[in-house]
Amino acid sequence: MSDVLLRTESIGKEFSGVPVLTDVTIEVIRGEILGIIGENGAGKSTLMKILAGIYTASSGGIVFEGKPAVIGEPHDAKRLGISLIPQEFNLIRELTVYDNVFLGSELSRGSGLLDKREMKRRTRELLAELGMEISPDVTIERLSTAQKQMVEICKAVSVDAKLLIMDEPTTVLTQYEIEILFKLMRRLKSQGTTIIYISHKLKEVKAICDRVMILRDGELVAVEEIDAISVLEMAQRMVGRELSQVFPEKRQPEEEVVFEVRNLTVLGVIEDISLRLRKGEILGLAGLVGAGRTEVAETIMGVRKRSGGEILLHGTPLEIENPKAAVDNGINYLSEDRQGSGILTSFTVVQNTTLVSLGNYCRSLLSLIDRKREREATSRHRDRFNIKAQSLDTRLEYLSGGNQQKVSLAKSIDPAPEVLIADEPTRGVDVSAKQEIYRLIHDLADKGLSCIFISSEQEEIIGMCHRVMVMKEGRAMGTLEGEEINEEAIMYLATGIHEGVV
Repeated sequence: MSDVLLRTESIGKEFSGVPVLTDVTIEVIRGEILGIIGENGAGKSTLMKILAGIYTASSGGIVFEGKPAVIGEPHDAKRLGISLIPQEFNLIRELTVYDNVFLGSELSRGSGLLDKREMKRRTRELLAELGMEISPDVTIERLSTAQKQMVEICKAVSVDAKLLIMDEPTTVLTQYEIEILFKLMRRLKSQGTTIIYISHKLKEVKAICDRVMILRDGELVAVEEIDAISVLEMAQRMVGRELSQVFPEKRQPEEEVVFEVRNLTVLGVIEDISLRLRKGEILGLAGLVGAGRTEVAETIMGVRKRSGGEILLHGTPLEIENPKAAVDNGINYLSEDRQGSGILTSFTVVQNTTLVSLGNYCRSLLSLIDRKREREATSRHRDRFNIKAQSLDTRLEYLSGGNQQKVSLAKSIDPAPEVLIADEPTRGVDVSAKQEIYRLIHDLADKGLSCIFISSEQEEIIGMCHRVMVMKEGRAMGTLEGEEINEEAIMYLATGIHEGVV
């Protein structure tokens, strides 16, 4: 039997006449973990969606296990043994975890009735292997973004695929959860499963993959053995140029306290959270999955109803009952769940950018929208963020995940907030775009913006933040500052080994 499990032959893909992939020929070896890297818009996710039957190639062909394969829809891929963990969640919010894991692959008894007991048992087993204490009976809408990611992984693994495609599976996971996932990947590989692993986290690619394939602008640049290429070389070949320092130099914030939270509580979710944010300060929120970081953000924004505590801006208590009230008071939020609550994919770049600030573009007379001013502002954001879109009228469904994230960030700062809560701001964003976002947030902070920065990447937390509050199970475990901010100290607090003074 050939060692080649899958081969693409001169695959090409166009959207509205614009080429996204050009003449891509690759071979995937049976039983390997193949990394695929490239900047946003390089064509990584498009290629994987072709293999998974979500898109149809405009040209070229696919050979699977030595035979030409026609993959016109997801069912064709599934029948061949190809399973995809998508970059954006493909879960049904109203259904339970076990319903989602076995959706389309339900187990049944001899009588033809669904074997719910066995599906729950296997779901519980898969979740336990990923270190997740989640009930199979809980509905998806009650899960955090990281927990949803783990359910997507369980869903893909449950079908015993020959080829498992992972598209940015670790973007919302901490290092602890990533190590658990890698352990599972190594076990699957030892059992003969072939894995394609797409990630912007090049150190992870170096750690887990056997070979790496590099795409740039829809074309194949290189395929290298992982031992033959360094992380820096990967980054430079991705972007086609030298890369400068990743994180900008930190500058000291002003002493003025702009924003304060006192004893913020949501029963059963977060307890007694207090924090202070100075003008121009970047305060990190760190912790493992389920620590309550996003829940703090949602409570500040009025998405969750608080059962206790105060929120103050410039010393004045605020009554924030909903996100609009937060925005009106100068507080805005970049959600970690990009397509769930960050953007509208059926809307254009302009419509998304001004989604929460549209009132600022209305003329006083008859409240007519000044479309020219709206487009000029969006154009400035596009240039500032280097958003790759055919035009300002392009719908976001045609943009790469990273470019969607840039639009979401542009939307968050368009109202010119005093306080920005950035929840996983570089999720699904390539190394070059990350630098742009880091510099933008630092530039905004230098101009007086105060930022709460939530990230599952400890490297980001350490490189970006003036102070770091570490959380565990809805409680603040301690705050680190200056030289105290390091991976060991963060992990000690996140796991409860040490508890510091807030």
